[in-house]
Amino acid sequence: QVTLVESGGGLVQAGHSLRLSCVASGGTFSTYAMGWFRQAPGKEREFVAGINWSGDKTYYTDSVKGRFTISRDNAKNTVYLQMNNLKLEDTAVYYCARSLASSRVYTARQNYDYWGQGTQVTVSS
Repeated sequence: QVTLVESGGGLVQAGHSLRLSCVASGGTFSTYAMGWFRQAPGKEREFVAGINWSGDKTYYTDSVKGRFTISRDNAKNTVYLQMNNLKLEDTAVYYCARSLASSRVYTARQNYDYWGQGTQVTVSS
């Protein structure tokens, strides 16, 4: 059983930065792709960013390209999401998830089997 624990969320002003972390335990981390998703109130959970097992392939949803960076440290069983130039519309609960795949980055939720509990990111004006 894999456990994912996110941290780093909080309240931040628009234009500022946050870095989210997700630590995995209880299972295999380094051979799987990972993803970050977010869910705003009243909206569906959406894909934000993904990274393959080795870290040399990343993929972002259009709205965060150039502002967010996903990375991973397999020695620490941790995946990160650096979020710069935050906007009001980035406000959401952010979740990390472990993919069913290793090399390919999927955007659909059904391709992820383990999920964290989420961390709240609130961007104010």
